[in-house]
Amino acid sequence: MLRVRTSNTGNMTRLCLQGRIVIGETAGLQKALVTQTEASVIVLDLAAVTAIDAHGLGVLLVLRHQAESMGIEFRLVNVTRLIRRVLEITKLNSVFDVQAQPEVLTRMAIAGSSFRRELSACA
Repeated sequence: MLRVRTSNTGNMTRLCLQGRIVIGETAGLQKALVTQTEASVIVLDLAAVTAIDAHGLGVLLVLRHQAESMGIEFRLVNVTRLIRRVLEITKLNSVFDVQAQPEVLTRMAIAGSSFRRELSACA
């Protein structure tokens, strides 16, 4: 089961994902993104993602396209070694903006210590 927890800080929406991004488990993620019309940056935190399949990759591509068509930046953070490898194999690492260090996003949104803490982990 894929769990999605949403948090908003200023102009940034963070979707903390936990579980598997696989066929039959992505509806909640798609719904969470579509409702974020006020954000200028959407960040998917993948630290707790344990698997992704071809369907999941397709969903990420669709979400990226939807966000960017609304003028919203779409980024991935805390990408696990497994997900990073899948992105490399499929050459999608050149398509997605993958941030290894979530602190980099601080410059794009609101500065402040509470914001940095919120970016650091989904827990």
